[in-house]
Amino acid sequence: MKMQLPEKFMQRMQKQLPENEWEAFFAVYEKKPVKGVRLNVLKGGRDALKAKIPFLGDPVEWEENGFYTDREKLGLSLWHDAGLFYSQEPSAMKVAPLLDVQPGERVLDLCSAPGGKGTQLACAMQGDGVLVLNEPIFSRAKILSQNVERMGIKNAVVVCELPENLSKRFGGYFDKILVDAPCSGEGMFRKNAEEALREWSEENVEACALRQARILNESVKMLKSGGRLAYSTCTFSLEEDEWQVENFLNTHPEMRLITSEKLLPHTCKGEGHFVAVFEKSSTAEREISRIKTAMPNVRRDSEKAYREFEKQFFKSPFAKRIYETDGTLYELPDGVFEWKGLQVLRVGVRLGDVRNGRFEPSHSLAMATRGEDCKNVVSLSETDARVRGYLRGETIAVEIPNGWCLVCVDGYPLGLGKAVNGTVKNHFPKALRH
Repeated sequence: MKMQLPEKFMQRMQKQLPENEWEAFFAVYEKKPVKGVRLNVLKGGRDALKAKIPFLGDPVEWEENGFYTDREKLGLSLWHDAGLFYSQEPSAMKVAPLLDVQPGERVLDLCSAPGGKGTQLACAMQGDGVLVLNEPIFSRAKILSQNVERMGIKNAVVVCELPENLSKRFGGYFDKILVDAPCSGEGMFRKNAEEALREWSEENVEACALRQARILNESVKMLKSGGRLAYSTCTFSLEEDEWQVENFLNTHPEMRLITSEKLLPHTCKGEGHFVAVFEKSSTAEREISRIKTAMPNVRRDSEKAYREFEKQFFKSPFAKRIYETDGTLYELPDGVFEWKGLQVLRVGVRLGDVRNGRFEPSHSLAMATRGEDCKNVVSLSETDARVRGYLRGETIAVEIPNGWCLVCVDGYPLGLGKAVNGTVKNHFPKALRH
């Protein structure tokens, strides 16, 4: 069935594209959207993950861990619950690799929710360095935080702040910054047709362009000299893409353009994306904020309770830098900043809570570890009916030593349980149950 596109949008694209491409471009909207998944290599080797997930199609050429898929309802897959993949539109996978993020760097994803590109950056960092994932809208920041948890990311700080609030604090702090800016969403017409088509207008395009310029201006302040910034949208308008780049370079002579590329749905296998990558001059004026490093801070009795659990649960120590707030314990990423004054949803790994002198581990801790690192493991095969039962919140009958245990499917963690005389009580979060 042919999609009813806005007349103004069609006229704009006819002006923008060569006439011999009009038919191919508009024919795209008579077809189904293109879908993809990206393997989460924080959970294991690429080849092992690839062999495990049955619905992977052809590889995505610009992302080594990306694959096309025709599978519907990917969120119902138990491999989704285990965090082995992220459902991500293929052309959106183009952006993060161009930023060339390296382990040990300070990285900011300024407009991060729901987390596709941010979790992609996390895979490149391999748990080393500080990754700040920001989303100004709190409800979306919560979804972002849940995806960080599911993917087992250990070095992320999930923040809910406006860009101007962050720029006041983090002058010249980040090695790499990604600005996946809010846009008019023309690349979402097939994927999210009802909402994207309803919200599109020429006035919204102009409003988005103004907002994007403000966000870019704030992002530059946080980039260190010699640092790299990637700007991306999922739209096709010149105001938000090429003209935005031109205006940005005119406004910021300290920035130079490294590469710029527009993916259109009739010339690539994807919904379409735009990306431009800039580098800040190494001789640019340095505006470096004095930022304190967060220090471990935990009460002695709380650490004792955690260490008793750790000795029973893990084969070797898991947490090195423990921070406590209101009875909740976190494992801090190395070199993470002091976050007082920021609205923060997650810092590193939430280990769990100390209650009445006893430590109760969190789902985050389960998702940030591996089966081979734990002593007490319930290891089920994907065909075992108990796996689906566990995801529904049911108890599991299995003979293992009493105490906290890690419930895994084929060695990949799903969550926690507590064994009591041959029965494993279910501690899979209620909000996530099937």
